[in-house]
Amino acid sequence: MARLIRMDQTGHTTLAEWTKADPASVEAAVAALRRELDAGYYAVVSEGEGRASQVQTLPVDADLVILRRPIAGG
Repeated sequence: MARLIRMDQTGHTTLAEWTKADPASVEAAVAALRRELDAGYYAVVSEGEGRASQVQTLPVDADLVILRRPIAGG
């Protein structure tokens, strides 16, 4: 089961879980991702050792999508 998690000062919170075979769970994960992106979070997906890509839509094939706030100080 894939997960959408939000990293924050408390650690992490699972916001959604989905499988490609369950359209309702995918729809719920898409909605949760959109809410968090609209609130200013960034979503990233690992691409292997030491590499990640920012995403704007739910990559249904991903095992884990991590939401985080932008790094301050720019």
